[in-house]
Amino acid sequence: MSLVSFVKIPNGVQSPMKQAITQSLDLIDYAFDKNVKKVIIKPNLCYYWDCSTGQTTEPRFVAELIDLIRQQTSADVDIAIVESDASAMRCKYVFRMLGFEKLAREKNVRLVNLSEDASDSVDVPCNGNTYNFQVPKTISDADLRINISKIKYTVDPVKLTCALKNIYGCNPYPKKFKYHSDLGNVIVALNKAMKFDLCLIDNNIASGIAPRKLGLVMASQDPVAIDVAAAKIAWLNPSKIPYFAVAEKEGVGKRAYVPKGESLDYFRALYPKPTFKMKFKGRLRKLVVRVGMGKRLGLE
Repeated sequence: MSLVSFVKIPNGVQSPMKQAITQSLDLIDYAFDKNVKKVIIKPNLCYYWDCSTGQTTEPRFVAELIDLIRQQTSADVDIAIVESDASAMRCKYVFRMLGFEKLAREKNVRLVNLSEDASDSVDVPCNGNTYNFQVPKTISDADLRINISKIKYTVDPVKLTCALKNIYGCNPYPKKFKYHSDLGNVIVALNKAMKFDLCLIDNNIASGIAPRKLGLVMASQDPVAIDVAAAKIAWLNPSKIPYFAVAEKEGVGKRAYVPKGESLDYFRALYPKPTFKMKFKGRLRKLVVRVGMGKRLGLE
């Protein structure tokens, strides 16, 4: 079974997120390879929401991870923060608006729009189908790939967006809405096409009707295991999220895991429960797009 760590971000210390990240990695017996030359970091920058909403990765989290990587590998390691354009989001704006341009200057790292990157075509078998994707060179050429996700509710049938879903944003094709009718299988196929080495969860702030301080950092080398644990924190039943089983069957990871660190129940008690209103609004939004709004907005 895979190790999954749960760490509370400490108060009253210097570099609290760096300390929490370090502890989370120690708990899963993970150490950065000192010979690493090229590192990519995929945060969750799904839209223009500020990190205070709990919807996007905090620049401060990425900054302290960068410091830790350089401290344990080399000051000269090449680090790139990657994201791709989406149906209703453009990287050139989201990097600037959410503070990642400033971060890149301060930390001397690259920002890469995967939609503008050179890529290779790959065919990926998954759950009885074959999918074709472009795999960006920045991803395929990296020595270390780090996935930083958030724990968030989403609409049926996926229900949860976390580590597995975050790799959906590595698909350089901008009009990703075309995949929504088969989203679970596409997520799994993309995780097969672009395998990441380390999953971190930045949930200092939990999203919801009212964003809430959670102070959680999680780590695992298994995106399926960490998503199963994240689903439990978010008051969801992992057995009712079908693409978890598909991901395990396709060799992406294991649903069984060994928890390390703080109790999962501690963080679940703090996490905002999904309400009927949230579920209804998600389903209504999906229905509206299906009956034509998507075409009018150029999303299909």
